[in-house]
Amino acid sequence: MGLFKSRGVVYKPVKDVNLGSDSTEIYLQANVKAAPRMTGILVKVFTWFLESRIFGTLLLYILKGNNLIHTLITNAELEESPLYVPSHHFEDHKEQEVKSLDSGLTPQEQVQLAIECLPTSSEKAQNETDISFSRWTIMDYYKAYSSEAITPRVVAERFIAAVDESSKPPLSMGFFINYNPEDILRQADESTLRYQKGEPISVLDGIPVAVKDEIDCLPYPTTGGTKWLHKERPCTDDACCVKRLRLCGAILVGKTNMHELGVGTSGINPHYGATRNPYDANKIAGGSSSGSAAVVSAGLCPVALGVDGGGSVRMPAALCGVVGLKPTFDRVPHSGVLPLNWTVGMVGILAGTVEDALITYAAISGEIPSEQSSSTLTKINLPLLSFSKSIRDIKLAKYDKWFDDCSDEVRLCCTQALSELQDYYGWKTIDVTLPDIEAMRLAHYLTIGSECSTWFDSFREKHVAELGWDARVALSIYGAFSSKEYIKAQKLRNRQAKFHKRIFAEADVIVSPTTGVTAYSIQDDALKTGELDYVNGAALVRYSISGNFLGVPAVTVALSSQVGYDKLGLPIGLQFIGRPWTEATLIHLAFAMQTICLSKYRKPKIFYDQLRKY
Repeated sequence: MGLFKSRGVVYKPVKDVNLGSDSTEIYLQANVKAAPRMTGILVKVFTWFLESRIFGTLLLYILKGNNLIHTLITNAELEESPLYVPSHHFEDHKEQEVKSLDSGLTPQEQVQLAIECLPTSSEKAQNETDISFSRWTIMDYYKAYSSEAITPRVVAERFIAAVDESSKPPLSMGFFINYNPEDILRQADESTLRYQKGEPISVLDGIPVAVKDEIDCLPYPTTGGTKWLHKERPCTDDACCVKRLRLCGAILVGKTNMHELGVGTSGINPHYGATRNPYDANKIAGGSSSGSAAVVSAGLCPVALGVDGGGSVRMPAALCGVVGLKPTFDRVPHSGVLPLNWTVGMVGILAGTVEDALITYAAISGEIPSEQSSSTLTKINLPLLSFSKSIRDIKLAKYDKWFDDCSDEVRLCCTQALSELQDYYGWKTIDVTLPDIEAMRLAHYLTIGSECSTWFDSFREKHVAELGWDARVALSIYGAFSSKEYIKAQKLRNRQAKFHKRIFAEADVIVSPTTGVTAYSIQDDALKTGELDYVNGAALVRYSISGNFLGVPAVTVALSSQVGYDKLGLPIGLQFIGRPWTEATLIHLAFAMQTICLSKYRKPKIFYDQLRKY
């Protein structure tokens, strides 16, 4: 294709780029507005062209050109060396109001220390007056079990009945790929016996926790949202994060639905059904950790595990009105997770409240003792949460052009929420410029796509015909990236890491909306084939990329101010992106935002009250 070679961007050296509010750097929007939405026969025909030897190469070349990959990556010139893995040497940022954990603690011990970081019962009681809707928390379950007001067995029975109801018409919510009532009741009976003896393992004992079907959890197969993967890769053990929750007594209640192989953002799976949003069952839940976000939103579980490779925890969390925490790269061990995208994918937490995200984070975080060395040892800080005071002198970096590149309702809501944070806590906003945002999105897409395609290669010939049509399109595009393009993408990763380091030298966090749009409608024609919707897809991932591509932590929290939902009552999320290893600061900020919004949260239309009185 040398005859059609387009000119590439010549990137200025990082040191010469102005990151201030007066920067002349151009903000480039995603070039997807002309991309048609495809489902049904259209997506099948498109797939046939992409997979054909005659037309595929030319069509893929045109697609890459139209999306500016040739201009911004393939033919670009930049001086940075490639950064292949976003690992970070531990640096103690002297976070405010934290409890530091000693190394070598068990998950149960870390959970206990997290409990000591929560607001006191009296503080909570004073702050939770005049609340129209609140979610049952881990501590609510623990207190109910301990007082014998209810047992884990009864909760398990209610859970099974609710999942059975929600999975059938007329609801057909598509929450789970697999759940085993017999195994759930066995775990619940064991937990009930421990409480009867006065010997619960931890506050997580008896807590229902769902797991994305990208993470190994016995006795279930790990399908990755496919119909065939578990036959090629049997699940023989729990993932590390699951083992840690099991050690704390959690009831692992099943494998949640997901976008097939994590290659999309809608959560529409042609094999297991679309995961539907509890706030409106006609809307998407988001992806790819769609089921995990939806079960938490619907009250079935206070927490669930997901995997975040490109916002796949934070996007559905925002669309479903819950908390989504993506820790620093390597903070949570990745063993037992499908190796779909090993340098951008990270285990994340979906929770009904910030407090529950903290407890779960404490349970699953930390190096595997047998694999750690003095050079990799990191310190875990837990935030000391309080309703009466918060951390001081926080500086929030905001890039106006990027922040405002969303729907009017999202922009208005997030702008007001940021104003309320400033007024309530006295925090300051610093106007900055984050250059080359669109180039970073494309470089991340190229990276996650190349890694997924490389993993899939050993299965391609045998199983490609068993994939949904939208997944086949994605994998065709992923396979078209060259080694040159992959290396250029890693050069851009290094470049962006340097930009972000400069921003974090001036500010504590970067603030943005979590998604550019709220949940959109599920069209019937997408249920069997999946859909290609690059306009909405680009809007959903717009603010997520740096967390994955650069391996930095990020959290989304649901908003609920006077304009905390869109005109249809759908949730909107605000995101904080932090320096490496500063999860405690992010949790502090999310808790502060949650505190402001607490009195105005709305109940989802589909909601199961697991601790209701008899």
